Amino acid sequence: MVLVGWRLCKLYESGKMTRGQSALGKVGSTRWFPHFKGSLSALLSPTLQIVRVTYRVVPLFLVLLLSSTYCSASIAGARRELAGSTRGGPRGRSGAAMGSLGGSGGAGAGGKVGLPALDVALAFPQATPASLFPPAVSDYYQFDDLLTDEDKALRKKVRGIMEKEIAPIMTEYWEKAEFPFHAIPNLATLGLAGGTIKGYGCPGLSLTASAISIAEVARVDASCSTFILVHSSLAMSTIALCGSEAQKQKYLPSLAQFKSVGCWALTEPDYGSDASSLRTAATKVPGGWHLDGQKRWIGNSTFADVLIILARNAETNQLNGFIVKKGAPGLKATKIENKIGLRMVQNGDIVLNKVFVPEEDRLTGINSFQDINKVLAMSRIMVAWQPIGISMGVFDICHRYLKERKQFGAPLAAFQLNQEKLVRMLGNIQAMLLIGWRLCKLYESGKMTPGHASLGKAWTSRKAREVVSLGRELLGGNGILADFLVAKAFCDLEPIFSYEGTYDINSLVTGREITGIASFKPAVLTKSRL
Repeated sequence: MVLVGWRLCKLYESGKMTRGQSALGKVGSTRWFPHFKGSLSALLSPTLQIVRVTYRVVPLFLVLLLSSTYCSASIAGARRELAGSTRGGPRGRSGAAMGSLGGSGGAGAGGKVGLPALDVALAFPQATPASLFPPAVSDYYQFDDLLTDEDKALRKKVRGIMEKEIAPIMTEYWEKAEFPFHAIPNLATLGLAGGTIKGYGCPGLSLTASAISIAEVARVDASCSTFILVHSSLAMSTIALCGSEAQKQKYLPSLAQFKSVGCWALTEPDYGSDASSLRTAATKVPGGWHLDGQKRWIGNSTFADVLIILARNAETNQLNGFIVKKGAPGLKATKIENKIGLRMVQNGDIVLNKVFVPEEDRLTGINSFQDINKVLAMSRIMVAWQPIGISMGVFDICHRYLKERKQFGAPLAAFQLNQEKLVRMLGNIQAMLLIGWRLCKLYESGKMTPGHASLGKAWTSRKAREVVSLGRELLGGNGILADFLVAKAFCDLEPIFSYEGTYDINSLVTGREITGIASFKPAVLTKSRL
């Protein structure tokens, strides 16, 4: 609220403020502060209340009607198929008909029943799918003015590549839960790997430039932004901050060009939020170390060439870091199936059974969890920008959709209820952008605290949840199709809400900082006197 008010003042003082910007500031601030909700609810006349009820009841009736019709047709089709199989199977008359509809063979042979799906552009010509990404229209408070020319140029480059190369393929690979490996060279041309690292072939960007670029990636596809963040902000940053000069020279140049891919393994099956209690063991042996244990939810792990493994030193009981190479004996990484979000990201379970790591691949700068926090402080800022980018993409899609899609003889954008939701989404995005920008500036000036980073990540991910939820409502039935981005973004945001610290854990980090009291563990229960 403070940053939005500040930006509004600056727009006014520069003579750039519009009535709409001023109104959005008022609407947003009153909604964020529940004691002053404004008078929006009073504006809903009895007529609009009737419209709201109609919007709820009519679609429900249509869904029930269509479901009944579809089920009847499906049952009739199944009966015909069964009759065909009793008259000679696929070679009989009915079997041949079913084979022509469902490809080779009938359903009993593992084939699909029915015709192939129509292309969404043909099935629903009234609105444009996300494969043709819409223009960016969410910068209502002219956030662009706060960026340098270099920042703007990089953002424009990233936006162009993502819209041209990734948008057309993302739905297909998200649906298949596969990573588009052929697109890695395109992602390499973004020039984001290594982010703020200077030298070793890395771009040496400002944190602000790196953050807004990640938001641009997430605007089109959140999975690609996670792939880059795991590789760059975690794996590469750990080597840069905690590795020896020899390790930096050996690993960073290849990682910077995406000739090799990195992953970062902290989380374990038994230790998620309580990551500092991890149990994977590092035992000293002649010439190096043996690693034994298990990791879970590790992005990129099923195909990574360089794995950063965090383990507990069996002698000191402190955390150490190790660089493990793909294919090391005793190393096994398997894909976690059945995710509903970030489906393109290949999260894996890693099992380490006496994996030998030579002494030269121990990260000498990691000797406690505090050393790991140096990495997490920066990566948490980057993750805070993912919900911002996702929200920007959802808003852009909804903005175009509401102007294209018509009902009751008018575009959906002409309805008051839809405009209010769109404005609420826009207000959240302005606040999120300013929070993210301020967080970057605090870090660059050396003033950022762990509480600052945690509040930023917790708050942006929570506000983004509201944005994608409203977007889901605005798109109606198409809001559950990945083709129109919103459903995909709705699901992709959920793992981001949890990783790099859940909303609750990040809130407790900030709470500890502002009160001086840690509340991560429940209070010890005392024996009752009764």
